[in-house]
Amino acid sequence: MGTLSDLLSLAHERAENLGLPYQGALTPGEAWEVWQRAPGARLVDVRTRAELDWVGRVAGAVEIEWKSYPSMQDNPNFMAQLKHQVDSEALVLFLCRSGVRSDSAARAASAAGYGNCYNVLEGFEGDRDANGQRNRIGGWRHTGLPWHQG
Repeated sequence: MGTLSDLLSLAHERAENLGLPYQGALTPGEAWEVWQRAPGARLVDVRTRAELDWVGRVAGAVEIEWKSYPSMQDNPNFMAQLKHQVDSEALVLFLCRSGVRSDSAARAASAAGYGNCYNVLEGFEGDRDANGQRNRIGGWRHTGLPWHQG
């Protein structure tokens, strides 16, 4: 997959091309490589407790809800929880179900002074297929990266 520097450069180029206000965007496989290679890097899973319990977890990830189930209201304590659990100098990889909430979390963290934020494209479950089901097109699980059931 290349060196850590190559992966981060690719992610940064992708973010620039997409007009993203944070450091970079990574595929799940790239994110896994970066997480393994970058000292102090943190994977922040922003899915709901229900998703973590019922769909699956990534061992070692920091779990902070962006929205709360079942109301799907924004978590008003997200930034305070992030600041409490993740150093603002860390390389931070944000993960959600499909890459949408994690994009919002990366934007918020960047705006709050986190200078090394990356979104994990495709998320944990990936996009929906023709039948409206996830886990068949893209995503952390479909890629075969480590995870475990709630």
